[in-house]
Amino acid sequence: MISLLTWGHVLISLAGIAAGFLVVFEFLVRRSSPRMIAVFLATTTATSATGYLFPATRFLPSHAVGIVSLLVLAATIYAYYRRHLAGGWRKVFIIGSVVALYLNVFVAVVQSFMKTPALKALAPTQSEAPFKTTQLVLLVVFIVLGIASVLRNRDVATNSDHPLPALS
Repeated sequence: MISLLTWGHVLISLAGIAAGFLVVFEFLVRRSSPRMIAVFLATTTATSATGYLFPATRFLPSHAVGIVSLLVLAATIYAYYRRHLAGGWRKVFIIGSVVALYLNVFVAVVQSFMKTPALKALAPTQSEAPFKTTQLVLLVVFIVLGIASVLRNRDVATNSDHPLPALS
């Protein structure tokens, strides 16, 4: 039986992933929604934080990913809400958002290979080629998304409200 904590964590994770893809899409089309950015940052932070509520007897790789994610999110949130995307902080925000989304999707893929019988049969120890190939493709896709997002937004003036409005 799946616990309420597990359901909540999964739902928050999926909401964060969906919001994250919308935010990255907005980077690519040079527009943004402060509300969607807030949803993405809140749900992705909640995903990383709630991961620590699960019982564990030792430090796991998921804990390391959670720490990295929370550090990336701290810089991303700071760039957006405190530095208002001024100067290089716009790039920090974009890269941080893409990395935070990648880490959330990375963990979703790991969990999918652990919990989905057909995927588990393909890679029971997650050291097999199907798992490694999936994660490599995922990494390449996110690198391309990150580079494209930065390039699409590099010529935006700091005080512009297009595409990523600085907050007043």
